[in-house]
Amino acid sequence: MAPSPTGRFHLGSARTALFDYLLARQTGGQFILRLEDTDQKRFVPGSEEEIVRSLDWLGITPDESPLRGGKFGPYRQTERRELYHQRANELVQKGCAYPCFCSPERLERSRKEQEARKVDRVRYDGLCRALDPDEAARRVASGEKYVIRFKMPQEGATVAHDHLRGDIVTENKYLDDWIIMKSDGLPTYHLAAMVDDHEMEITHVLRGSEWLATFPLHVNIVRAFGWGEPVWAHLSVFLKPSGKGKMSKRESAQALKDGHSIFVDDLKDLGYTPEGALNWIALMGWGVAEDDVMSLDQMIERFNVDTLTPSPAAINFQRLDYFNGAHIRLLSNADLAARIKPFFVAAGLSVEDDMPLKIVPLIRERLVTLDDCLAFAGFFFKEDVLPNPTDLIAKGLEAKQSAEIAGKCMEILSALPDLSHQNVEAPMRAYVESSGLSANQIFGVLRVAVTGQKVSPPLFESMEIIGREKSLRRLRNAIEILEHL
Repeated sequence: MAPSPTGRFHLGSARTALFDYLLARQTGGQFILRLEDTDQKRFVPGSEEEIVRSLDWLGITPDESPLRGGKFGPYRQTERRELYHQRANELVQKGCAYPCFCSPERLERSRKEQEARKVDRVRYDGLCRALDPDEAARRVASGEKYVIRFKMPQEGATVAHDHLRGDIVTENKYLDDWIIMKSDGLPTYHLAAMVDDHEMEITHVLRGSEWLATFPLHVNIVRAFGWGEPVWAHLSVFLKPSGKGKMSKRESAQALKDGHSIFVDDLKDLGYTPEGALNWIALMGWGVAEDDVMSLDQMIERFNVDTLTPSPAAINFQRLDYFNGAHIRLLSNADLAARIKPFFVAAGLSVEDDMPLKIVPLIRERLVTLDDCLAFAGFFFKEDVLPNPTDLIAKGLEAKQSAEIAGKCMEILSALPDLSHQNVEAPMRAYVESSGLSANQIFGVLRVAVTGQKVSPPLFESMEIIGREKSLRRLRNAIEILEHL
C-alpha cells in the first residue's frame, strides 16, 4: 500500500492495508508499505508515525517499509527522486512525454477560455506538446522553469482492466496530458507510483476507487515503458452511515461524539480491539456474510481477491460494536484483564495487579468496548462510593423503609465470617422470603449501597471481590444517608 502522509490514517486506508496483508500472507508474498510523500505542500507532520502506529496496532505490520527496510528500498518517494528523473527523461527521449513551460497564469487563462466555450472537458490545450524537441531541450538547458507532461494518445480508446470491474474503456479524446514531474523536481503520484510498482516487482495494486479517473493515464505510462501491468483492483468507496455520500469532516466529528471514529488511531482509546476493528473493516467490500466473526488467521485462509466487490459500502458503527463485543468474548480472562487495566489506570483508579483478573468473569459478557469496564466495574477500585441518595430508595418504598432494609442487610452480613457469594446468597434470599418485599427492592438497596450504581455485575460475586470490611463500610454509609433523607 502507498498512502500519502498528508492527513490521518482512516478506515479506507486500513481496509486497503488489510486486503494487501491477507493476499500477501495467502500467497507467500510481501506486504509493502511505501510512502507517497512527494506532495510536500500537503505533508502533515506526524502522519507517517500515525500510519505505522495504526498498522502495528491492527496487527498487520508490513514486511517492508521505511522503518523495516527491504531489498527494494528506500520506501519514501522523496528518497528516490533520481530514479524518477531518469525514468521521466526516458519517456521524453521516447517521445512519450515533453517539457511544458506554461506559466500558472497562462494555464488559468486557458481554463477560463475553455469554460466560456463550454467544452466537454477542460484540459491542457497542448501548446508545449507541439514544441520542437530540440527547442524544448534548449529551453530546459537554459534554466527555464518547466514541468514534464505525459503525452496521452488523442485517437482511439484506452482499455484498462480492473480486476473487480472488468475492462474500463475511455475515449482518448477526453484524456489530458497530465503532469508527471513537477517544477520542484519531484514527481507526481502518476509517474512515481508506476515506476515504483515496476522497480519493486509489485504484482497486485489494491487502491481506492478515487484513482479510477486517472487509471487510463497510469496504464498508458506503464505501456509506454513496455512493462507488464500488475493486477489492478480499485476497492469500493466508503459511504457515511446513512448510505448517502462519502464521510465528511462534520460527520466524522459527530461520530467521535457518539464514541466512534473513522480514524484507526482513535479506535484504541475508544475501547475497540484490533481483532474487532479488523473483522469489521474486512467485511466492508468483501463478498462474505456480514456477521461472520473471523480471526486474522481465518481471514487469511478465506480471503480471495476475486470475492471483493466494487459496490459502495456504508460505514455501520453498530456492526463495529457487534464485532468488538464478539471478539472481547473470545479473549482469555488473562488477556482481557490485561487490556482493561489501562482504562482503570487512565481514570486515576488504583489498580491491584490481580483485581482485573478477578472481575473479568463478572463483566466480560456485558462489554461492547473495553472502556465499558469503567461504567460496569469502576467501583471495585474505589475505597468508597457516593451513591445518589434517591437511588438508595427502593421502588414503591419510602426512605425510612429503605433504611430499614439496609439495616437488616447490615445485620445479616455482619454475622457472616466472610462475604463469599456462597455464604451470602442463602441468608439474603431467606430475608427476601420472610420480608414480604421483592428481591428487586431488597437487592436494589444493597446494590446501590455497595456499588454506588443501579446496574452492576452479579451482586453477591461483586461483594466477595470488594471484601467484607469495605462492603460493610459502604453499607453503613448508605444507612446514614437514608436516615437523613
